[in-house]
Amino acid sequence: MGLEGLSCQLSSEEDNCPCTSPQPTYSTLSHLFNLLVERFLGWIVVLILAQCVAMSLAELASRYPTSAGPYYWSFQLAPPEFRTLLSFITGWTWLIGNWTITLSVNFGFASLVAACIAMYHPEFEITSWQLLLIFYAFCLIAFVVCAFGNKLLPHVDTFCAAFTAITIFVTLVCLSAKAEVGRNSPAETLGHYDRSLSGWGGFSFCIGILPSAYTFSAVGMISSMAEECHNPTVKLPKAMALCVPVGGIAGLFFIIPIGATMPALKDIFENAPVAQALPYIYQQVMGSAAGGLGLTILILFVTFFCSISITVAASRCTWAFARDNAIPLASVWSKVDHRFGTPIYALALCTVVQMLLGLINLGSSSAFVAFISVGVISLAVSYAIPIVISMYHFRREVNNARWTMGAIVGWPVNILACLFIAFECVLFSMPSLLPVDEVTMNYAIVVFFGFMVLSAVWYLVYAHKVYKGPPESDGVGADRG
Repeated sequence: MGLEGLSCQLSSEEDNCPCTSPQPTYSTLSHLFNLLVERFLGWIVVLILAQCVAMSLAELASRYPTSAGPYYWSFQLAPPEFRTLLSFITGWTWLIGNWTITLSVNFGFASLVAACIAMYHPEFEITSWQLLLIFYAFCLIAFVVCAFGNKLLPHVDTFCAAFTAITIFVTLVCLSAKAEVGRNSPAETLGHYDRSLSGWGGFSFCIGILPSAYTFSAVGMISSMAEECHNPTVKLPKAMALCVPVGGIAGLFFIIPIGATMPALKDIFENAPVAQALPYIYQQVMGSAAGGLGLTILILFVTFFCSISITVAASRCTWAFARDNAIPLASVWSKVDHRFGTPIYALALCTVVQMLLGLINLGSSSAFVAFISVGVISLAVSYAIPIVISMYHFRREVNNARWTMGAIVGWPVNILACLFIAFECVLFSMPSLLPVDEVTMNYAIVVFFGFMVLSAVWYLVYAHKVYKGPPESDGVGADRG
């Protein structure tokens, strides 16, 4: 996701009742810990570890460039007797991760819009169903753009990169110049984090890296665009390897000014509208609702571009898995509309799944937050499986890729990547606040295994008859120059 993911992270949701709950929830607390408390240090730690994951995936993408991504890699690398099953498991975790990560980005946009409304109308309480309607509207807008604007998407990506750079520069200048609530010391800005707010004590630092990990969790989704990329054996791994450092360095110019000028944490907890810290910080630092809204609108645009990119990637993932007969009604979702050059039915499925899952927020924000954690866990597991299989075979395949780290560098990078993924899965399964109650409980692991049980039932009932793994032609990009 890179820097666009940073803006999505900043707008990710939500609380038990969008305006009335006085208790900060998982999303709010995570934003504050990472962006506003740990700031520099937590960001750097995650950059290093996320880069290990990105480079490990880049080797695999160079050896097997395909929109099928991790489940194709698992199939090609695994022993013959296990390859079909491992590929199916990898594919479903990959698909679930794509759907739920996209859901979190789009719902985050809706939450940010609601916070902008609250800037000017603090007395207006936005209810859960109103937030849901904003989310639905944005899902439909993203669908239309992705379905019928495929030819414009390369230009959108270029514009997005330029606009993101402008947003960072404008934010840095405006916050640094105004600083209406004062300036924090360099030591506090770069190294301080609060041990008291979450109940986790010294472990608060680890809880605080959740949003940073979320920001770069979708780096592997770049592989979904392999078959629409010229010379994918080189360009695809380069894109993956550069995503984290480019986004990470740019993100520092965004995070540090916020950390240096933000108001007191207690003030943010008590007053941030719709549990969204960023618009409130902008408003306070700029000294007016108009100034806060101006900066927040820039973030909304960047988040919109992020949504378009990640929605396209999720639709390609869905299309590839359907093409290989791995999901129900595969013949429908694998169709491509040749007029617009897009898998519109797969895109429609992604949109409908998001809208259905969004209904969860009406009944329980804790359950909905679990889907956000599930997105990271699912993607992480889908990355880990082919990396581990590659290591099991002593990196034999990736050492022959056109883009490779080589055996000397590759081994330690792969090991660090797997350790970080394991830590992520544990971390995203933990509650962010202690003591735990029905609001702060994290149901991510329950939701994740629920999805996997459903996929297992589908495999036993029908999929094992038709799913034989991705065909060799799925990796045809490997032969293109």
